[in-house]
Amino acid sequence: MHSDRHTLFQALWDNYRAVTPSAERIHTLLGKRESKPIVNDHIALRTFNLAPVGLDALAAHFLNLGYRPGDEYHFEAKKLYARHYEHPDDDAPKVFISELRVELCSPALQTIVRDLVAQVDPARVEADDFLYAGRPWQLDYDTYRALLEESEYAAWTAAWGYRANHFTVSINHLESLDSVADINRLLKDNGFTVNSAGGEVKGSPEQRLEQSSTMADRVPVAFSDREAVIPSCFYEFARRYPLADGRLYQGFVAASADKIFESTHAG
Repeated sequence: MHSDRHTLFQALWDNYRAVTPSAERIHTLLGKRESKPIVNDHIALRTFNLAPVGLDALAAHFLNLGYRPGDEYHFEAKKLYARHYEHPDDDAPKVFISELRVELCSPALQTIVRDLVAQVDPARVEADDFLYAGRPWQLDYDTYRALLEESEYAAWTAAWGYRANHFTVSINHLESLDSVADINRLLKDNGFTVNSAGGEVKGSPEQRLEQSSTMADRVPVAFSDREAVIPSCFYEFARRYPLADGRLYQGFVAASADKIFESTHAG
């Protein structure tokens, strides 16, 4: 496992950027307006709640770097469980890891996912590069489509495997923009599509967190039998508000995260 947080996040960023051309363009757009580097608020990873790839196996990579578990979140309709992790260094990006509760899905989906996960060598999951290694199993296009019928999350995770599905611009650290609405306006003025599920601005100052995101890019993916264009990853934007003690809120809002998951929907 990585001994250095910066190396891990750089590798995650390079891997994410390669399939998210819009993130590169937005990063450049913001960079031209700012005198300091863009700060990443958090990343998110997706998985299935099956050994050896469950949430805890992914989290181990971050615990090894000094991260600590934060709150947990439940998404009943999407059959997901999630937890976030934070570092004692407030400048370190937070990490949001979710997993599909496979046992709550249809027998057909359970069979497909168990067959995929059975292809993963447990030792591989502990390797330095696992979190940005992509898909560790064989997957054909029809199986992807079958998963998509029932769960967008399962289909995305099956197709893309292990990588950050988003990075997040910390609006608190920007000089030229100070609200999610400002970011959304800039994005739309420059031709980017903002996720409108549940409204373009998700959350509120009362919830101590406001967020928005682009819709995922669509890029070609090589399945075992053919290539197809599917949603990849997206870019998120977060504005955090202070708690009573003056420290910025470090958690997440489940109702907002629920809608952000839809940034990768294939519809």
